[in-house]
Amino acid sequence: MENVLPAVTLSSGSVMPILGMGTAAYPLVEPEEAKLAFLNAIRNGYRIFDTAASYHCEGFLGEAIAEALQLGLIKSRDELFITSKLWPCDAHPDLVVPAIQNSLRNLKLEYLDLYLIHFPISTKPAAGLVFPPPKDALLPMDYKSVWAAMEECQKLGLTKSIGVSNFSCKKLQTILDIANIPPAVNQVEMNPVWQNLKLRDFCKANTIILTAYSPLGARGTPWGSNAVYEERVLHEIAEAKGKTHAQVCLRWVYEQGVSLIVKSFNEQRMKENKMIFDWELTEDELERISKIPQRRGLPGDIFVSETAPFKTVEEFWDGEV
Repeated sequence: MENVLPAVTLSSGSVMPILGMGTAAYPLVEPEEAKLAFLNAIRNGYRIFDTAASYHCEGFLGEAIAEALQLGLIKSRDELFITSKLWPCDAHPDLVVPAIQNSLRNLKLEYLDLYLIHFPISTKPAAGLVFPPPKDALLPMDYKSVWAAMEECQKLGLTKSIGVSNFSCKKLQTILDIANIPPAVNQVEMNPVWQNLKLRDFCKANTIILTAYSPLGARGTPWGSNAVYEERVLHEIAEAKGKTHAQVCLRWVYEQGVSLIVKSFNEQRMKENKMIFDWELTEDELERISKIPQRRGLPGDIFVSETAPFKTVEEFWDGEV
């Protein structure tokens, strides 16, 4: 299938498709089920895949990419845009390069297109790839040395672009102040129930592409909620337009000038999630969505304790709550 998804150019010069396939599954799925879902996504025109060390599925994605090449679904690995992430246990200056090398081994790839710091916090290395991390393992991140190691990953050709995930405006500014290579992307929760206006404006002003995860609310997961699905306004707009609730949410994110990661292992929904580019929301519909009460799906309390670097949720998000 021809890939006709819109794309955006990152500050690094790389071109990234606007709509990507997420790979985080909760609970974890069987390897064959995951591999089949990734293959089906490639078959249906998805070209960006968002994974992470902590998702425990880099290997399955690597197998799917190898099989897609073998089947001729893609002509070369260069047709894909692969993102992975640095988990807090590896967010130490001497562990960053080994961590990306381990992800590349799992994926059976020579390079990533994008490597992100998963959260703005470190944990004791012994804590491992556990979500949520143990409270007694939480440590402050040495932003300067960790970001320097991220830059080293790009200089070594292990990734074409680097960025962050779940960073507030203030924490992003901290990185920008010390960076030789600025973050190309900040991947954060964003959907009609968490519209992230302040962060969107900040990223736009600093040529950082904002990527939305949980654009449908990620209900049924530890990092999501039912709030997006339960929002009556979205169902009313969907019914009036002859679209699905999911399509209205995804179209809204797209119209905000943001790229998005959507996860479904169901092939029919994969197809529906791509069908958002040939219609638009009216000014009245956008106005109604802008008035939806706001709340985060991922409150951040898992990274907060009296003995941790961040004592409150407000501190973790720098008041962006």
